[in-house]
Amino acid sequence: MSRIRRRDFVILLGCGTTAAWPIAARAQQPERTRRIGVLVHGSQTGAVWQQRLAAFRDGLEGLGWQEGRNIHIVTLFSDNNYDRLPQVAQELVALSPEVIFANTTPATKALQKETRTTPIIFVQVSDPISAGVVASLARPGGNITGFLLYEASIAGKWLGMLKEIAPHLTRAGLLGNPKGFPYDYFLRIAKAIAPSLGIEIVPAPIANAEDIDRSIESFARVPNGGLLVPPDNAVNEHRDLVIALAARVACLLYMRLGNSWRPGG
Repeated sequence: MSRIRRRDFVILLGCGTTAAWPIAARAQQPERTRRIGVLVHGSQTGAVWQQRLAAFRDGLEGLGWQEGRNIHIVTLFSDNNYDRLPQVAQELVALSPEVIFANTTPATKALQKETRTTPIIFVQVSDPISAGVVASLARPGGNITGFLLYEASIAGKWLGMLKEIAPHLTRAGLLGNPKGFPYDYFLRIAKAIAPSLGIEIVPAPIANAEDIDRSIESFARVPNGGLLVPPDNAVNEHRDLVIALAARVACLLYMRLGNSWRPGG
């Protein structure tokens, strides 16, 4: 009887070990790779977005999501071409990512037209409600949510800073690309706030480096002016040019007017 019991025990142990193999084998299988789509309304060669994407990958890795192990990140760029956004958004959605990360209102809107099911996380969207991206800040609804870029009153703070820097300032040129939704958003708010500060808002629409050069040169012909540059991809790509042109204008004014020239004058 004891021999039978020992034999049964060995058989049972063998069966149990055999049954355990598939479980162990499954546990050793690599994790399923999730696909993350990234739509960047910006230049692929721009240092700013390379730095931001590196930070994005580092942040995901800190949460346990590592490129090549359990996630695969597909990044597409519009190269700041608004006309390319619909095509790039369509290409990205066609890759069937499980979630999409996007920047700016135009990029988010382009994705919204392509999918109402794939989760989309946005950044750099200034007025998502008026843009039709979300239903409300408290309850976004749909498949889109994200991070508001700036609250509307920031335009007043920018103008106030300009006035503190140059008390004699009476004009502010708003530099930006009208194709970007934030430009009209900030222009509307700035025009509403500016009169209380004794400032006239002068729209300075641009689309490329040549427009920036022409707009700043034209604006600088009238005295007592300053530049207001809200977040804009076209400007971000040429920030060094904007700074250089503003410095050149200041130097020319100083040489022309000498000690009588004042900042903002």
